[in-house]
Amino acid sequence: MDRRAFLQSGTLAAAAGAAIATAAAPAATEPTDSTVVRTHNWSHRDPKGEPVVRRFDEQRWILDNVIQANGVDWDQSHTGVAIRSGGPSVVPDMDELRKQVKRLVDICPAFEAMARKRETMAKYAEQAGDKSAARDNYFIAASYWASAMWTIDEVKQKLKMQNDKKRENFNKYMTLADHHIEWVEFPYRGKSLPAIFHLPPNYQSGAKVPVIVAVSGMDGFKERSVALYKDAWMERGYAVLAFEGPGYWEPPLRGIYVDVSGWAEAAKTVADWLVKRPEVDADKIGMTGVSYGSFFTAIMMAADSRYKACAVIGTCYEPGGETIFNRASPTFKKRFMFMSGLTDEREFDEFRKTIDWNGYAQKVKGAYIVACGEYDQLCPLEYTEAFMKALGGHKQLLVYEGGNHSIALTTATTNGPEPREYQAEWMAARLEGKPFSNERWFIESNGNVIKEAMA
Repeated sequence: MDRRAFLQSGTLAAAAGAAIATAAAPAATEPTDSTVVRTHNWSHRDPKGEPVVRRFDEQRWILDNVIQANGVDWDQSHTGVAIRSGGPSVVPDMDELRKQVKRLVDICPAFEAMARKRETMAKYAEQAGDKSAARDNYFIAASYWASAMWTIDEVKQKLKMQNDKKRENFNKYMTLADHHIEWVEFPYRGKSLPAIFHLPPNYQSGAKVPVIVAVSGMDGFKERSVALYKDAWMERGYAVLAFEGPGYWEPPLRGIYVDVSGWAEAAKTVADWLVKRPEVDADKIGMTGVSYGSFFTAIMMAADSRYKACAVIGTCYEPGGETIFNRASPTFKKRFMFMSGLTDEREFDEFRKTIDWNGYAQKVKGAYIVACGEYDQLCPLEYTEAFMKALGGHKQLLVYEGGNHSIALTTATTNGPEPREYQAEWMAARLEGKPFSNERWFIESNGNVIKEAMA
């Protein structure tokens, strides 16, 4: 049996198992008058407590055993992202993290302890006049405080404290950084959405530079959207606006939750701000999205044609997210429910039907490139291909043989075009207005590239 047939049979077996489990479920699990969702007005969400996810609660022992067996990277590469953002000095910290984390509850205190250690190191370095070491440690401390927030799915004092510590350390990093950084607040329905604006190192006053709007995945945050060293965009002379839209890291603390039309509204507000910045070339505004950022950048691109091009790695294009929410690690569903301001699972299962690119993708006219794994465990390839087919503008799809959601578990990225480097080069060409062909590339494990025209 080949790999595709095996995966298909596994999916069918899982579906059969789910059907059996549903049939065997006691009658008490059926909706009652108190649990039936009577309204689908999502404009007023006021969550109390943390989300209740049946699979998370019932399978918690399995989740903890999976983490014990596979480590903190059981669902995706948390340590790899931290190293890419913070640089080589983070490697020993991540080695220690892997040793400490044996259960889900270990993640928050482990990151907190590392954050406090880095904060202390930063203060000592600053007192000693070592600005370089202080700068690096404040950046890493801020990143660790943010990472500690990840498993807390309720707005309470602990989460607020961690967010305050994250901002406090990032503020200190900003004063020592080798480039201009500023906080930005975008008005949104009587509140505001946060972002961080970076100008490239050695920026010359009066110059106009291209800008990238960066949207992370649901497990990401704006403070690490620009790497401490050798950031792919900054090194190429781009400004970067790291943006947290409705439902992302900080907005839930402000009572702002996932809202697809809200992301479209925010797209216009962000573009308005960017074109007024004297440092920004208004004709060269690009976007990049990772994981669920792939979906929300599409909404933003559809809403405003001032975004000229978008580069995406890892995809979440399955309408309603059945795979990521009901078949992947239950932590994804619980986290996204927190982002959505919903604590009742049945209500969320109705709400997630609104997480759909149909009606938006067709309006995208800017250039688009997507890199994904052939066996993405969070978004099956057929949904990414359907999204690409629906896009209204010029497009290119790169599928890496054997790759997963983060395009790991394959040699195609080392033997063939490296996704991030290729996309950076692609973006530069697009913002210069250079033409390209609508194509689907299949990058084999040996690096060979099979190209096909794409409608």
